[in-house]
Amino acid sequence: MSDDNSSWTRVLSNQTSSGNTAGFEKYPVTETSARYVRITGEGNSANNWNSILETEILDCTDGTPPPVTPPPSGDLDPNVAPSGNFDLLDWTLSIPVDTDGDGKADTIKENELSASYENNEFFFTAADGGMTFKAPVDGAKTSTNTSYTRSELREMLRRGDTSHSTKGVGKNNWVFSSAPSSDQTAAGGVDGTLDATLKVDHVTTTGSSSQIGRVIVGQIHANDDEPVRIYYRKLPGNSKGAIYIAHEPNGGSDSWYDMIGSRSSSASNPSDGIELGEVFSYQIKVVGNTLTVTIMREGKADVVQEVDMSSSGYDAGGQYMYFKAGVYNQNNTGDANDYVQATFYKVENKHQGYAY
Repeated sequence: MSDDNSSWTRVLSNQTSSGNTAGFEKYPVTETSARYVRITGEGNSANNWNSILETEILDCTDGTPPPVTPPPSGDLDPNVAPSGNFDLLDWTLSIPVDTDGDGKADTIKENELSASYENNEFFFTAADGGMTFKAPVDGAKTSTNTSYTRSELREMLRRGDTSHSTKGVGKNNWVFSSAPSSDQTAAGGVDGTLDATLKVDHVTTTGSSSQIGRVIVGQIHANDDEPVRIYYRKLPGNSKGAIYIAHEPNGGSDSWYDMIGSRSSSASNPSDGIELGEVFSYQIKVVGNTLTVTIMREGKADVVQEVDMSSSGYDAGGQYMYFKAGVYNQNNTGDANDYVQATFYKVENKHQGYAY
């Protein structure tokens, strides 16, 4: 490495490739301030020949220290399980392990989750009291219909009352106020708001260019589709990440909306993007057929995206909703132990007719 292309500092030496791939192989180097990079080949195990097809230098920054954002709440206790800091009785948790051998990711139900449940690897209290979710590339999935792992909360308005079914228009789920009046009466709530404050700690840095660095941190799930999914994505060559959302109509194809930066796999570093470790907030709000997503950051203007769902089919009878929050890894092509992780400082769900 060199600042002036004259004086050089060696930051990596005596490394050997696997010799059996034309793809990228990763080699961590000592953190160094530099403008120039030089690679000197010193032969292989048989002769003095080397072949390098392409090189990428990852995780470079302009030298500006990452933002130091204090936790937004000083009353979070780092010495208790997540349920000691957050009301988790109206959530279940999915983690990417299969301890009972049923071929699916484990689900921690409401009563167990709210009774000081924690998992040291995938769901735990951070040193600052936040609630941390982690999901590796390789792990158990929730069903045969998904290709990705998750460590994620699923809203359960029944709050542990198992007399209410988890599915269907009933007291466990909510509906839009554009739904038939009979569904609104039967549901556990009408319309909804999810407020979350979080920081993304880590995203995947290996795998396909179309999947690398992306994670879903919040969503509304319906019977079979998702009225909204909020994505955070930071590409390996960028110091800041983008925020974008997807709206999936009932039985239709996704519509995409860039909110901060671009969802492109070749996007340049977003000048107003969000760095790993930077605290931000989001709000998902539905009133009738109007979906509004707002991204909020201290000292910056809110970024708002409104979606008209009047033609999306969710005002039909039988369509029920629930919020989800955590990390839903959107990369299944990276190294097995590569992972996504986020820490939440606030998760609050509200609905008309729901008392909690």
